[in-house]
Amino acid sequence: MLNSVAVPVHSALLFETTAEIYRRVFMELKPRTQPPEIHIQFRRLANVNSSIKLESNSIEVKLPDLLEGAPSPVMESLAWILLSKLFRRPVPAAHSHRFKLYLNRQEVRRTMHLVKQQRGRKYVSGPEGERFHLETIFEDLNLRFFNGLMARPQLGWSRTISRTLLGHYDPSHNAIILSKILDGPTSTPLAIEYVMYHEMLHLRHPVQHAGARRCIHTAEFRAAEKEFPELKLAKEHLKKL
Repeated sequence: MLNSVAVPVHSALLFETTAEIYRRVFMELKPRTQPPEIHIQFRRLANVNSSIKLESNSIEVKLPDLLEGAPSPVMESLAWILLSKLFRRPVPAAHSHRFKLYLNRQEVRRTMHLVKQQRGRKYVSGPEGERFHLETIFEDLNLRFFNGLMARPQLGWSRTISRTLLGHYDPSHNAIILSKILDGPTSTPLAIEYVMYHEMLHLRHPVQHAGARRCIHTAEFRAAEKEFPELKLAKEHLKKL
């Protein structure tokens, strides 16, 4: 199991700069290669996405400022993750596990949530579509399955027609967004009702965090989803889209 893997911490780690950590990890990954210059840039972002790029004579690493105060062992694990991906090496499981553990800490998740609210931009078109009105669908399902007690979040349609992401719930902006394909001529009321019901369940059954694990569809979520009438037929309608 991943949580039983211990990662040795380098003795001088606490005294290294971020660039020095990346240089050391580079030398462990490629011991016969002279390390290039490594430039680290912390950027003001609304998420924790990091990037790494190999230029002609340097490695450019862009990190979110949310990680600027992270413990050195966590930054070392991120260095292993990014450099392993850069050189197409397997990411060490222990370092992946350590980084996920850090991101799943309650105080880190709370900070990420607040920063996304303050910095992130969320496009919400409004509930009215060409064929369907999302508020009408939401309130009908609310009465049928939730006794009318679920507070209505922001509702909108996606900017583009997506056949893979039919809907999503964004907890940071309290918004349910459905794909425009569900408002098209080949869609059916049953198909759009099922997708809306699925996203409403994310409000009722939030994501659960335990250690490094992040469970989006819990057992309670899946049990509630099976209560949707004509579930099999609804999924068949979605396949035809």
